[in-house]
Amino acid sequence: MTAALRIADEEGAQALTMRRLASDLNSSTAMLYRHFESRADLVLQIVDCVFKEAELATSPFPQTDWRQACRALARRMFAVLGQHRGVAQLLLEATPNGPHAMVLRERGLAMLLDNGFAPPLAARAYATIARFVLGFAIQLGGQSAASGEEAAQLPVFRPLDRTAFPATFALADELPVPLEDEFAFGLDLMIAGLDLLRADGRTR
Repeated sequence: MTAALRIADEEGAQALTMRRLASDLNSSTAMLYRHFESRADLVLQIVDCVFKEAELATSPFPQTDWRQACRALARRMFAVLGQHRGVAQLLLEATPNGPHAMVLRERGLAMLLDNGFAPPLAARAYATIARFVLGFAIQLGGQSAASGEEAAQLPVFRPLDRTAFPATFALADELPVPLEDEFAFGLDLMIAGLDLLRADGRTR
């Protein structure tokens, strides 16, 4: 599993094939199929290894209100996927249903239900937060940590014609917004919106 995760981390999801993994392990694909039913099975097990890291880090949730618990869960998942930048793309291939993914999902759904979310709203809230994290993690996977920092510092919009693009020119020092800042801002907006829906007694 370590070798498979390394391939995904270093070269991306597209590089992870049964043949490539067998080669790295000095084995054969036939031998691999004794341990994994298919590449899809391999992907699910890799993903579950990553979910294990998030599960351990959020066990238990902080003894605070649901808003902080949601933030803790989302930020931890984003951080873990940031450490395994090829795994986010693998999450597009199948719904994670390994033991650690199930525990993490159960913990998140229970937290929402215990804090007054109607079942349909709890399901949609958890799914939306998970998709939000995944979307940002996929973007993170397309850049190295160094390149992301450098891009945020480049004067991308300063050379623009201030007459043609006055608003953009005025905000040139604020743009582009670093991905991590966008993530934190969007997460706060989402939680604020969920708070309103919960307070209104919305079911979905």
